[in-house]
Amino acid sequence: MFRRLLAIFVVLACAEPLAATGQTLTIIRGIDAPHYDGVRTTSGATGEVLFMTGDTLVALDYDLKTVRPSLAKSWTVSPDGLRYIFELHDDVTFCSGKKFTAVDVVYTFERVLDKATKAPFIWRMGPAKSVRATGAYTVEYEMTAPFSELLLNLTNFHATIVNSENIEALGKDFGIKGVDGTGPYCFQSWEPRNQVVATRHEAYRWGPPVYQNRGPAKYQRVVWKIIPEEAARLATMASGQGDLTGVMPDQYLPQINKMPNLAVFEPAANLNLFYLGFKASRPNLGDVRVRTALNLAINRKQLVDAIWFGNGEAASTYIHPKAQDFDPKTPTDLGRYDIAEAERLLDAAGWAMGADKLRYKDGKPLTLVLYGFVAGRSPKVAEAVQGFWRKIGVDLQLQMWDGTIVFSKLAQQDYDIWSISFPYSSAGDALRLYFHSSNIPAPNRMNWNDPETDAALDRGTTALDDVTRMAAFAEVQQIVHRNALWVPLVHQGLPLVANKRVKNVRAHHVYGSLIYKGLDLAP
Repeated sequence: MFRRLLAIFVVLACAEPLAATGQTLTIIRGIDAPHYDGVRTTSGATGEVLFMTGDTLVALDYDLKTVRPSLAKSWTVSPDGLRYIFELHDDVTFCSGKKFTAVDVVYTFERVLDKATKAPFIWRMGPAKSVRATGAYTVEYEMTAPFSELLLNLTNFHATIVNSENIEALGKDFGIKGVDGTGPYCFQSWEPRNQVVATRHEAYRWGPPVYQNRGPAKYQRVVWKIIPEEAARLATMASGQGDLTGVMPDQYLPQINKMPNLAVFEPAANLNLFYLGFKASRPNLGDVRVRTALNLAINRKQLVDAIWFGNGEAASTYIHPKAQDFDPKTPTDLGRYDIAEAERLLDAAGWAMGADKLRYKDGKPLTLVLYGFVAGRSPKVAEAVQGFWRKIGVDLQLQMWDGTIVFSKLAQQDYDIWSISFPYSSAGDALRLYFHSSNIPAPNRMNWNDPETDAALDRGTTALDDVTRMAAFAEVQQIVHRNALWVPLVHQGLPLVANKRVKNVRAHHVYGSLIYKGLDLAP
């Protein structure tokens, strides 16, 4: 590894710079996006670019909870929670020079809501009834039922307001050959699997109050450079040819912290959980005592230290304690490492230890099948868990799949456990998506069909005040933890690595994007 890194350093030292220093901000990424049409993808790589080349009606503050004005300078909500009225800025222009009006908001939202678009994030728009322009700079968003997290969801990149004329002109090439946004930077070009280039939007003055600098941006140009190889990303940052990256492998962070030219920044909360999910409808996992025992048999701190290299927090809850609507009374027993209690629970559930050190019930072994990704941390995590569970007599069989087919394999339902990580924005965001029975078979892969859970989720989703919403989602957290439906493993660290020449760096986190709009960043 050392020789390989040394060779990369030498090559980079002799190579042309990735971009001119000073007025160009170079952001290093590991993968490219499928395209840059935010309505038709869930790709975080798409979002990272759109947050800087476009704007949403509302913005998210650095606490990852508070919604602030953006293209909408203010808004009101009707007493019944069914109508949101947004008052828009009247001095905004797209990069093309076209003036932004309510018509663009209506066009954008109707495009998301149109089933023909097949927008994967359509559910984030709530039970929408209609979107209307009631004035040149006023939009009324009406729903058939209250949706307590509408504003939070409208901070995500799928709600980036686009120029309807640009979409009509480019057709299927929208998001490939161009994107006309209102953001602090203007989309210039995309070379797939190589780089995206954007230039400063000189007219930009309407940045959200999250930033001291409301615009224009302080860099003249942004280049997102795709570097798939992990060691090459490290070498690029260490040699000074990269300014920022949010995709640095965990194993390099300890040495990065010792480098004089680099610094690591973290967001307010690590809203990204790596977990194992139980298909509770499978025979060997139907007993909550078994599911609880499997939780107790894993030493999460060892996983954080050995696999994440300390870049994460051992998880005892499904929701991060700093997330919106986290219930501090949520049971944390699932995160306890207690082999003796795990064995006691399995004994009580009728799973007796055999002479071969495997557990049996009715003559059948406690064998479980786990599906996971063949890349990333998944194989190492699965092998470690396999070892932990073997100590209590559980035979875990691993089937790891390439990312291109893993979800089709999961759709076949022929497994007991799966491993995955996911970003979320709040307790309600995660819980409603994964635990409501209406989302069976996916993403509610537990097949958890519980009227009490559904009722509490519905109360939280339709709540008209914070207290009711928080109480409802707290009830759900109590239910799903008591039933041990997941194995929460690690709240994954989300490090933003920056060259120290970049001033005013601060890590954000909207759906994995740590840079957000970058308005305060300065050379």
